[in-house]
Amino acid sequence: MTLDQRLLDILACPEDKGPLWYFEDEDILYNPRLRRVFAIESGIPVLLIDESQHVSDEEHQRLSSKKGVE
Repeated sequence: MTLDQRLLDILACPEDKGPLWYFEDEDILYNPRLRRVFAIESGIPVLLIDESQHVSDEEHQRLSSKKGVE
């Protein structure tokens, strides 16, 4: 399910208040600074720090590559 661009424009990481990368095909929001993934469940971003997941170096590289960032 695609998130509305207006919502994406105002969403921020609950921990560092920075922008999040949206991966529609994986239903996740990603904070590359903290290497933290937030799930999107039934079209609703779950922006709870306790429910987020840290990613490995390999996963960070994969997500960064998908965004065209090295």
